[in-house]
Amino acid sequence: MALKLTEIVAHGAVVPELNATERDDVIAEMIDALVEAGAAAAEHRDALVAAVLERERKGSTGFGRGVAVPHVKHPGVTKMAAAVGCSSKGIDFSALDRQPVYSVVLLLSPGSSPEDHLKAMEVIFKSLGNETFRRFLRQAATREDIVELLHEADHQKLPG
Repeated sequence: MALKLTEIVAHGAVVPELNATERDDVIAEMIDALVEAGAAAAEHRDALVAAVLERERKGSTGFGRGVAVPHVKHPGVTKMAAAVGCSSKGIDFSALDRQPVYSVVLLLSPGSSPEDHLKAMEVIFKSLGNETFRRFLRQAATREDIVELLHEADHQKLPG
């Protein structure tokens, strides 16, 4: 059975309008959303932020077309979880196409299951590779809009 976005994205870790405007602050805000949603342990918050920022220093996860997928495998993570955040202003993620990022999917995975991390990344990229999905995500105004879009993507109800 294929992994679904709705199984990866933590309920409650959907931020329809990020407050932060700088990459590092966006990452911290999204980790905080995962902590608040109970998907990441509060005691690992600072270590998780540092790990994701270290991953960004190795190479931007801003893949172009207005999306970024910061991700990290960490021993403090017990269950894979992702947060979704949107910015109407755009964020400089040093993306490959040098364009601002409007949609961010941040993925945390346990260090012990690299194959699950890869499967989750594949599901995330498949959706973000769909122009309709990207456009709807960028236009989503509420948490409910985003959650509904994730369900539609899981059930392949979006035109490619």
